[in-house]
Amino acid sequence: MTEETTAMPLSETGSGSERERRSPIEWLRDQREHRAHLFLLAIMLLASIAVIDFRTWLVLTISGVAMGAVLFLMASGMTLTFGLMSVLNLAHGAFISLGAFAGGTVLAFWLDGFASSPSFLTNLVAIIPALLFAAFIAGVVGLVFEKLVIKPVYGDHLKQILVTVGGSIILMQLIEVIWGPNEIPVTRPEALQGAFLVPEALPLIGGIVLEKYRLVAVILGLAIYAGMLWIIDRTRIGILIRAGVESREMVEIQGYRIHLLFLGVFIAGSALAGLGGVMWGMYKELLTPHMGDEMMISVIVVIILGGLGSIRGCFYGALLVGLINLYIGFVEPRLAAVATVGLMVGVLMWRPQGLIPVIKV
Repeated sequence: MTEETTAMPLSETGSGSERERRSPIEWLRDQREHRAHLFLLAIMLLASIAVIDFRTWLVLTISGVAMGAVLFLMASGMTLTFGLMSVLNLAHGAFISLGAFAGGTVLAFWLDGFASSPSFLTNLVAIIPALLFAAFIAGVVGLVFEKLVIKPVYGDHLKQILVTVGGSIILMQLIEVIWGPNEIPVTRPEALQGAFLVPEALPLIGGIVLEKYRLVAVILGLAIYAGMLWIIDRTRIGILIRAGVESREMVEIQGYRIHLLFLGVFIAGSALAGLGGVMWGMYKELLTPHMGDEMMISVIVVIILGGLGSIRGCFYGALLVGLINLYIGFVEPRLAAVATVGLMVGVLMWRPQGLIPVIKV
């Protein structure tokens, strides 16, 4: 015990002196190697602020973070199922569309009177049920989808790709049968419309306009991210799931039914896709049956960029994609379409394993 207490300060002192002796270049190399996600995020922020007026940059940054938060909601479910279950679900876009239509039905038809009210509390009567209903419908369909489509092909990625693509086509056709093939306009609830002006008296940021919906998207995305990390890292269910990923047989020997845990993970991933879908539907204010498929390129880029199976990587990857779309779109709109893929290619040439190379969460 004495050796431990005396050794600790020595090691801390040694590490501190090493940090003091390191040159700034060595420190930057260390950040680039061990904190690649933060390093790249800092480079992007600094490079953009150098060429964009500060007030404009701040508005673009908040908008980019909001877009990243919505992307994270859509991509986190696919990251969850792949990272914990090694399941490649290419029908994920269909679950995004399903959630958008389910939530849009609540907002545009069932509770449209509450959504159009000028009262914020009355709007919540429509917004919260829309989010919960979207997650519920996507989760229930995910339960059926896992039983009929995913369960027979566990462990075979090629078959997973084939059957989930087929399942996606079926789900898209069911959406068209239920809601029709035409576009459905969905007006945002009154509380999420418009923007507010930051008081002029505040230094630096005074006078800028911030969109309400984007701020709500940032708050919701951060809350979901924190909740996912807490469940995976701190709860018994998360420990059992991670243990099942490492050794399925060990968990089953302890008396736990690992398949039920994995089923729960797939349902949660589907529900998150539905939640992201309704947020994207409110952002676009227009629902189309293939809107989820249109977002799949960005979702896959986010997952690859962050590191396959990493929730933290998915979060930072979504932020980077959201920010670069807004920055490049402002500086040179013609390059906005290729900015996302270009970012992914650049990162993979630098770090083929992704920014946070964690195959298991």
